Formats: sequence, structure tokens, C-alpha cells
Amino acid sequence: MKLKSLGFDEWFEEQSKSILKNGFEIARIIEVNKSSFIISNGQIEIPAELSGKFLFNAGSSEDIPTVGDWVQVQCFDDNSHAIIHDILPRKSLLKRKDPGKNLQFQLISANIDFAIIMQSVDVNFNLNRLERYLVMVNESNITPVIVLSKIDLISVEELQEIENSIKQRDNHCPVFAISNESGKGIDQLINELQPEKTYCLLGSSGVGKSSLLNRLTGQPLLSVNTVREKDSKGKHTTTRRQIIPIQNGSFFIDTPGMRELGNFNIETGLSGTFDDISALSEQCRFNDCTHMHEKGCAVLAAVEDGTINHERYKNFIKISKESRFYSMSYIEKRQRDKTFGKMIKNIMKTNRKK
Repeated sequence: MKLKSLGFDEWFEEQSKSILKNGFEIARIIEVNKSSFIISNGQIEIPAELSGKFLFNAGSSEDIPTVGDWVQVQCFDDNSHAIIHDILPRKSLLKRKDPGKNLQFQLISANIDFAIIMQSVDVNFNLNRLERYLVMVNESNITPVIVLSKIDLISVEELQEIENSIKQRDNHCPVFAISNESGKGIDQLINELQPEKTYCLLGSSGVGKSSLLNRLTGQPLLSVNTVREKDSKGKHTTTRRQIIPIQNGSFFIDTPGMRELGNFNIETGLSGTFDDISALSEQCRFNDCTHMHEKGCAVLAAVEDGTINHERYKNFIKISKESRFYSMSYIEKRQRDKTFGKMIKNIMKTNRKK
């Protein structure tokens, strides 16, 4: 029951039955700050670190725990610290490409039920970026929710225009409009939150994620920075990932703002976000159609006759190209790493024989 209060449902219970070792406990990672962790067993919070064996066996960043993960731990010295030995199977894993040229995944959070994608209705609002978030969320099999913030800055007519533009690009996702300043729309959002479910807040810096969490908890738990007037960009108020309980029994993971949002290995996310394009692609003449220049392309025909929004199509092509490039580069890098690893092992074997 204590673990259930942290979101440990029947799915996780079933997964843990065959792998939980004697003398180990189950806990949830509720905070990650660089290489340190805070775990909770539903009663107390305990500082934790990874075992040496765990670190040695980790093949990539995906093998390292992130906030939201359920882990097997051993606690010591009256629960003053703990050692993390293993990660339980994940229900979902939210990740993106590392910023810059680094071809690695950056883990955002694990075992998320709903992702709240926040955009403010000032100059931050961007439909193409919104679709990028939806691709990332849909790839992880997480239910997306769109929240428009700072609606006190625009008129009712302008807000309606923005909501209509979202529906034209994606008519599946629920949209909530709020003002952290006045509190408008907050109650409607709270009424939709489900107890014992985990939510993740996604969005650029300055859109009001920390302000929303302060309203949901009823306490000023997180610091809030103002945005720059010249470009309406915010500073990174949140510098760590942590789980924050809400009064109704749900959980929120606050994440640092993302200015770069690269994705790769996202076939499911693309088809889920651009489902209209995905459905039409089955009518294309060629199975490997790129939807850019081929004759008999049903997608291009739909763009020409206005069935598919031209900007939506352009964003689909751009994200698809990036994904293919990053995916191929990632595969090549992994192969180089494996080849290098084999070479080092062979050298070590040769030296031992001498």
C-alpha cells in the first residue's frame, strides 16, 4: 500500500515478482541531480547511489536510472543511505537526443502516464515545436495533454484562433488554457488529474511550468524567474528532475526547459502524431515512398489539394529527415564503439598470455 501511494500499480507488481531478489526492497527514484539520487519507499526519502556492478554493466545512458524509475535497492545504517542494484521493467521511457552533436539519448523521466506539453500564448507558441513534443511523447506510449499558459496576455478571440490552429494540426489531444497569474482554467485542469498517476511537465523555459506546479501544490515549492522582455525567453528555473506529489494524489515530474528537441528512432511517434499522413502513405504507389518527389504519392496529392496542411507536411518531412540521419549516425557510432571494445579486449588477452 505504501508503494501504491507512489504509483506502484498491478503492472509493476507483476513485473517485480520474478526478479525481486531476497534482501532487496523496491523504491522509486524521486529526484535526480547529476549523478546523485533520492529514492522513496512510500515512507521515507533516502539518498542513494549506483552499485559498482551496475555501473560496470551499463552499456548506454538508457541503462542508467532516471527520475520515475522503480529500482531494487539495499538500505543501510537505519535507512541513512541506499545502493541501487537494478531497474525494474519500465512502462514508459521519455527521452530525446542529447543536445548538440553528441549522438546519445538523454533520459528525461520514466514510467510516465501523462505528459503535459506547455506552451505560452505569447511569442513562445509554435505549432512545429508542439508537434516535435508530440512525436517524442507518442513514441514513448504516453498520453499527451496540451496546456496553453499566459492566456491573460491575449484576447478571447486570439486564444480561440490559437486553439483552432492546434485542432487543424492535431484533433486528438485535449487542450487546456490557463493563467498562472489569475488562476483562470487551473480548476478545470485539476479536475482532469488522476490520483496515483504520474505526469511530466514539458516545455521551454519561461512558459510557466514551475508556476503551475506551485499552484497545483498550493505552496511556493519552486522558484520562478521572469522572462526577458526583448525575446520573451526564460531562464532555466528548474535544474534537476524530481517527483512532486499533488494534493489529489497524483505526481508531477518537473523538468528543465528544452531549447533543443532532437529525436531519433521515432517511427511509432511519427505515425502516432502524423496519423493522417501515415494513413495516406499506405495508398502510395511505392512501399518505400519518401513523400517528397515520387509519382503516385498519395501524401503529396493530399498536400496539393489541401487535405493535409502544408506546414504540417513540411514539419513531418523535416522531423523524418532528422530522425533518419540521427538514427544512422547512432547505429554507426554504436558499431564503432563495439569494434573498439573488441580491440581492447583482444589486446588485454594478448598481454595476459605474455
